[in-house]
Amino acid sequence: MIALPTETVYGLAADIANEAAVRRVFAIKGRPMSHPLIVHVADASDIDRYAVDAPPEARQLAARFWPGPLTMVLRKSAAVPYYVTGDQDTVALRVVDQRMTRAIIRNFGGAVAAPSANRFGRVSPTSAEHVRDDLGDDVDFIVDGGPSLVGVESTIVDLTGRVPAILRAGAIGRAELASALGRPVVRRRRPGNVRVSGTLASHYAPRASVVLSDARSADRELAKLLEDGVRAVRLVLPDDPAEAARALYASLRELDAAGYDAIVATLPPATEANAAVRDRLTRAAAPR
Repeated sequence: MIALPTETVYGLAADIANEAAVRRVFAIKGRPMSHPLIVHVADASDIDRYAVDAPPEARQLAARFWPGPLTMVLRKSAAVPYYVTGDQDTVALRVVDQRMTRAIIRNFGGAVAAPSANRFGRVSPTSAEHVRDDLGDDVDFIVDGGPSLVGVESTIVDLTGRVPAILRAGAIGRAELASALGRPVVRRRRPGNVRVSGTLASHYAPRASVVLSDARSADRELAKLLEDGVRAVRLVLPDDPAEAARALYASLRELDAAGYDAIVATLPPATEANAAVRDRLTRAAAPR
């Protein structure tokens, strides 16, 4: 089993045509087989190989955002097995913006399923060290591409309905997608009929509990936990949205490694640029 770097997070990769390899990915992560995997391809021309009846919007978004942190949900072709898609007739496709990994996929000549290279539901890895810390000898080889430049998972947009719909927030926001398409894009708060990665209520969670608080109450919340004998700490992220996203998972991992029992976090302002960090922190703090 191999872990590959991407600009978002590191992925645990398997040939989608190799059922045993894909099932090993699910087993290593402890991930339910009903939770579909994103399929990573070499370039936009692969849309016709792995999807059918792709709408014009798929070409528009690929031209604007691929390679990059955007995943598109399309109707799958026969080349994508149902054990990859959680028995759905849809497939989530992406071209990563990481030169080594794109070269590996292109030279391989097929497509790889590559969910985050960590145990299911836990904090995603943004470095090779994170992968080894999480998976140990369960991963045979790690391609070290350095720290992930984006730091949170890709935006997922569903193109199978009447209106393009964001299913998971990421670095590419609704306004950018709408501008590229010249039409509105909605944000779907509930999963709907299409299941995709990273949309469970509890996800991206460190071992420590995450306590959300507004900025005015965070210090009081921390003091209360400390008074109660809880080893607690505040999560401090950069004010810049891109820097905050890049630092989020590494910061949560550092606090976990330090042995804290609780992490007090404040959601950044409710802007489109902060949507991904707000989403990840909210899911990390959800009941487990």
